[in-house]
Amino acid sequence: MSGPAKLSTIKSPNEFVRFQQELGTDLPWCDSLPQALALGHRLEKGALRIGNRFAILPMEGWDGTYDGNPTELTRRRWRRFGESGAKLVWGGEAVAVRPDGRANPNQLLGGPRNAAGLADLRRVLCEAHEAAYGGLNGLFVGLQLTHSGRFARPEGAPAPRIAYRHPLLDARVPIGNDEALLTDAELDDLIGEYARLAVLAQNVGFDFVDVKACHGYLLHEFLSARSRPGPYGGDLAGRTRLLRRIIRAVQTEAPGLVVGVRLSAFDDSPFAPGGDGRGVPQRSEVEPFGPISASGSPSLEECSQLLRAFERLDVRLVCVTGGSPYYNPHLQRPAFYPPSDGYLPPEDPLVGVDRQIRATAELKRRHPGLVFVGSGYTYLQEWLPNVAEAAVAQDATDFVGLGRMALSYPTLPRDVLSGHPLRRKRICRTFSDCTTAPRNGMVSGCYPLDEHYKSMPDAKTVRGLVQRWR
Repeated sequence: MSGPAKLSTIKSPNEFVRFQQELGTDLPWCDSLPQALALGHRLEKGALRIGNRFAILPMEGWDGTYDGNPTELTRRRWRRFGESGAKLVWGGEAVAVRPDGRANPNQLLGGPRNAAGLADLRRVLCEAHEAAYGGLNGLFVGLQLTHSGRFARPEGAPAPRIAYRHPLLDARVPIGNDEALLTDAELDDLIGEYARLAVLAQNVGFDFVDVKACHGYLLHEFLSARSRPGPYGGDLAGRTRLLRRIIRAVQTEAPGLVVGVRLSAFDDSPFAPGGDGRGVPQRSEVEPFGPISASGSPSLEECSQLLRAFERLDVRLVCVTGGSPYYNPHLQRPAFYPPSDGYLPPEDPLVGVDRQIRATAELKRRHPGLVFVGSGYTYLQEWLPNVAEAAVAQDATDFVGLGRMALSYPTLPRDVLSGHPLRRKRICRTFSDCTTAPRNGMVSGCYPLDEHYKSMPDAKTVRGLVQRWR
């Protein structure tokens, strides 16, 4: 096969199965959905009481105010999350714990001045859910806490704060000296910032917080900080110390608040476009956390050791993802079309979906006491319900997470759970416009399929930016 095949051209379950066989993937699969869906089962485990097995993953809109409060666009997105039918809302979107941790000047921000805005987002989501479903029974809503680290741009220009020097990633920002390195003392202070935002989240009614450790942001970068001296680098105990101390501080300052972690369980070298536009790895001496072998399989040994630490810390919610949208997006969000600053997929995106689902299943097998949310399902398009139902039924995951699909088709969970056919015109085709827009200073949204964004003046600009990939 010369390149990826569009899933939208596959018209029957038999064709999908044959396509899997051709690729060598082995996704969970059911030919037809049963009347009693595993996706509709309630999960009850410890403090968790969650009404079904769909989760909405964090989707940032780059559309807050300069002082870090939500706008009407932000509220619209959260309202649609509430209407979706999913009972687990994993954080809504990332909220920076302090100003220098913002990924853009319009990212939501924690702090007393923003408490009312964050409370309003939760209120809007819950009111929409209650209006659609007659109550809030089984709804579990979190807030994602983050520091963007290397990819911080609080005023628009790069203003990186890093765990260690990386020869390839330093050149991309660029970083020319050690000024961007966070000191141990600064990290000690940062722990308190996470705890303060967690207390705020608890006070305004959120059910849990996610201490974000994925996608190349600060806490994920520390997981590969082998070259960093001192208490926050070196061996695995050192590289996970900051994350573990933050979790303990949150539990101490906000007792009773459930803590989850969205984790890049595997990673790879940074990729760049090759001569034909397809992504090729740029190798360096830096070993990523959960490195991927030449055969495409990730090493999960260190990740499994970290999950054992989570078990000791009484962290029970883990959302599995991989890689980074900044330097190897095909691992994190398998897509047929790249964003404007990306590259054509170096593998069929279905292989990337298979990798994520297999990794989640293997970690769940090793750690049955944890509750897992899987990622990467959006690329499955029409076949998402068939794979999602089988994944939950076969115990390959506890929850099926939806990210990009929640922008184009937020009520997909409701339609699947009620037995309605999917609405083809709303299915995300992974055009990546929701990434292209913010990469070029515009708000994020589904410009091809959401009429609200399609009617914006920026829609034409976005189409022009991605034309070379279409």
